[in-house]
Amino acid sequence: MNRMSQKAAYPYIIWIVGFIIIPILYIFSYAVHDENGLTLKYVLSILWTVHRKPLFLSLYLAFICVIVCLIISIPLAIILRQVQSRIVIFLFMLPMWMNTILSILAWKLLLAPRGLLSHFLPSVSILNTVFATELGMIYDLLPFAIIPIHTAFAAIDEDVIRCAWDLGANRWQVFCKVMLPLARDGIVSAIVMVFVPALTSFVVSDMLGGGKVMLIGNVIEQEFTNLMDWHLGAGLSLVLMVFVLLSTFILDENEKNEYE
Repeated sequence: MNRMSQKAAYPYIIWIVGFIIIPILYIFSYAVHDENGLTLKYVLSILWTVHRKPLFLSLYLAFICVIVCLIISIPLAIILRQVQSRIVIFLFMLPMWMNTILSILAWKLLLAPRGLLSHFLPSVSILNTVFATELGMIYDLLPFAIIPIHTAFAAIDEDVIRCAWDLGANRWQVFCKVMLPLARDGIVSAIVMVFVPALTSFVVSDMLGGGKVMLIGNVIEQEFTNLMDWHLGAGLSLVLMVFVLLSTFILDENEKNEYE
């Protein structure tokens, strides 16, 4: 059985090596090496003001995106747990089946000066702002928060909640001391699934920011495609990768400490 499992794992190992490990090694090579030899100047370029500001803005928008998605997803997951309707759940999963560019393009049309929103708020200009970028990120990533949180809440045994009621707990205590701890894994998964793509996003800011909102993803994309400076792009990518791994590690450690 072990031999069969090992053979079945070969395609996945080949995929991981060919499309994950080797590209990461290429990025690392470009980040710390150039024609003059080993160097850290491309990695340390994140300290430049022109790069530091987009990084901080990306972290800020990713943090806000996570908070808003949790505020929406947790109450919604409780409601869906009580409704238990597959059709309702399907409606929330539907945006995930749509191409991201198409969905963001729809928001661009809605927020345009002559779009649908302009009929209700004619004096408000939202397109090409940080708010529009944040709105698009939340819309794009919200399903990735709803699904794991809903799955975690739906798996809670109803008898456990009834026991809490019988022991005199009120609604707030049932939610904070029973449901939230039991749904912790789903909430942590939702945080990771929202924070990582929000931090590395550049398509949303391109389309809804109109080139006026520069995130670290936009800077990296420009270094690779427009300026053709692969060393600088790789150095910034390596720093961004460290932020992603660090955030995931912190969440994982907090989860382990909670269990202990």
